[in-house]
Amino acid sequence: MYSVAESEEILSYICSMVHRILLVFFWAYSTSLFGQYTDQINSNRPGASIGAFAVGKDVIQAEAGFSFVNATHAGYNNSTFRGGLGFLSLRWGFLKETIELTYEGQYLSGTLNSKVVAVPIDYANHGFLKNFIGLKYLVFDPFKKEKEVNNYSWKANNGFKIRDLVPAISLTLGGNISFEQNNPFSYNNLFGTLYRPLLFQNLGTTPQQEPFFHLRGTVATQSHFLRTWVFVTNFTYDRYLSNYPMMSYILTLTHTLDPYWSVYIEHQGNQSDLFKDHLFRLGVAYLWNDDLQLEATLGSSFKNSPHQLFANAGISYRLDFHKNFISAEENQEKQLKKQERQMNQALNKGSKTERKRNRKAKRNR
Repeated sequence: MYSVAESEEILSYICSMVHRILLVFFWAYSTSLFGQYTDQINSNRPGASIGAFAVGKDVIQAEAGFSFVNATHAGYNNSTFRGGLGFLSLRWGFLKETIELTYEGQYLSGTLNSKVVAVPIDYANHGFLKNFIGLKYLVFDPFKKEKEVNNYSWKANNGFKIRDLVPAISLTLGGNISFEQNNPFSYNNLFGTLYRPLLFQNLGTTPQQEPFFHLRGTVATQSHFLRTWVFVTNFTYDRYLSNYPMMSYILTLTHTLDPYWSVYIEHQGNQSDLFKDHLFRLGVAYLWNDDLQLEATLGSSFKNSPHQLFANAGISYRLDFHKNFISAEENQEKQLKKQERQMNQALNKGSKTERKRNRKAKRNR
């Protein structure tokens, strides 16, 4: 339990964060930026990074899946953890194109095989790794202005330009809520149940617990270049208000192979006073239709304390209630119809003028 002074300090932090979020809302109303709603689903999957763009106003989107995890820890006499991880992300675009309310949840269940004693012991563990609720705001959108099309040069329209590297930038602020009092995976430590004193004696001590609430902030950038490449970066400060704040970064490069298939490669680094880790992922995504995407990923860590292998499959689906949006194709068709009407009106007007001229000429004969 927290003391009165600590409780007052935490309350002060929360009030300060609420104040900052309200400032973000007022800023959103006072700016004229427009997010990029897309005809096709805009998913953060595959991969662990989040893109800079919101899903679009009046769009509700779910991104879910299942991952198999196999971890071995050299520091605990090669003890292992094997289990399944379910993940779910819910995204809702509201108020403006640039604002998104998001939830991210991860639940892990598996078996920890302890080898720190002569006779291995199995522990059945399950609990939440993440329960995050936050707001994303698109701070800068380099694509808000339509690019000029050069009708005489394919290279001018499709070649690489330095300005294509200018990224969209977003800010996500929110907090993680720990519902469980004795979560075996506090601070995402798969081996938190174990304690390794001298001579590998297993005391079975209770792992350090995360506080009920802590804060997270993420700056995300997103660059598009050569028409088929997307580069996303995330820089995150996590677990603020806990005993072990963590800093992390994610670098994701995605390449579109055709209108349906895309591949990606990703690197993630995490660092805190408890541990640091580097993860590598690669995977593929398939666009089933404009509102449905399927994905698969393989990944691994670079160290042996612990060494992790994982594979996942996932799906992203959206309910699109977006209004007042006209795609580029629809806008072009609308312009063509308008030009056709104007041409027909001009032809009709010319025909009437010609008929009047003919009638007048006949009367003058």
